[in-house]
Amino acid sequence: MAALIPPPPAVLAAASSSSDAEQPKVDYRNLPCPIPYEEIHREALMSLKPELFEGLRFDFTKGLNQKFSLSHSVMMGPTEIPAQSAETIKIPTANYEFGANFIDPKLMLFGRVMTDGRLNARLKCDLTDNLTLKGNAQLTNEPHMSHGMFNFDYKGSDYRTQFQVGNGALLGASYIQSITPNLSLGGEVFWAGQHRKSGIGYAARYNTDKMVATGQVASTGMVALSYVQKVSEKVSLATDFMYNYMSGDVTSSVGYDYILRQCRLRGKIDSNGSVSAFLEERLNMGLNFLLSAEIDHRKKDYKFGFGLTVGE
Repeated sequence: MAALIPPPPAVLAAASSSSDAEQPKVDYRNLPCPIPYEEIHREALMSLKPELFEGLRFDFTKGLNQKFSLSHSVMMGPTEIPAQSAETIKIPTANYEFGANFIDPKLMLFGRVMTDGRLNARLKCDLTDNLTLKGNAQLTNEPHMSHGMFNFDYKGSDYRTQFQVGNGALLGASYIQSITPNLSLGGEVFWAGQHRKSGIGYAARYNTDKMVATGQVASTGMVALSYVQKVSEKVSLATDFMYNYMSGDVTSSVGYDYILRQCRLRGKIDSNGSVSAFLEERLNMGLNFLLSAEIDHRKKDYKFGFGLTVGE
């Protein structure tokens, strides 16, 4: 039998150098900054949870100058009210909403007031290049339903941290860190003093150019998993899984996000027997047409809406 002759050292060195060239070393001192902890499911939420509505919706935005604009919204459609029976009870309603927006590179202000007495306000202010203040508040005529919250977000080179304070003695903090160029891990804690409840949670996110996978678990009993696959530049497929190990509730859904030249189509089906679709079509510059549909086979509840958005 012929003896096996080992390859020359030069061949081994060349093979080793080519392998090192294909797999460059990771510089752990220059990792990318992760997305905020509260947005780790961002891609899945955009595909699976569009802003569905029922009835008629008309939105008009008029820019007064480069920074200030006014908005008007009219919504007409049924509103669901609680009922003891399984059948859904709806009553016809109509609302008008007036809004004012101020947008500056370092300061953004949004205000909305509705005919039913609700007032919403949002604030985003860049205090420094790395520190951002966010605030939101809602005032209503209903007792104990008004609330407000402030968030302080700090953006590091390869990490983000957030501190929250709200009414009802609500305190919270979160931190997320890039472990590799594709993997980030984080955690959060919160304390609701008014209800005497506290909790802790953990999250992981892995993303590449073609996919995003996330997982989140909290001591409140919530387990959330999501996965988004980018099939092409225009098509994405998404799925999520929600489980509460305290109540035993389980929900999962699959959906799609299709972006065409003049429109965007999103749809999903979930384990509760609900099927939905949402279409945004650009008819002209500053003119968009909306179609929303949702069918709940289990509750025999059917929702359909259409609308127009005028202005950018």
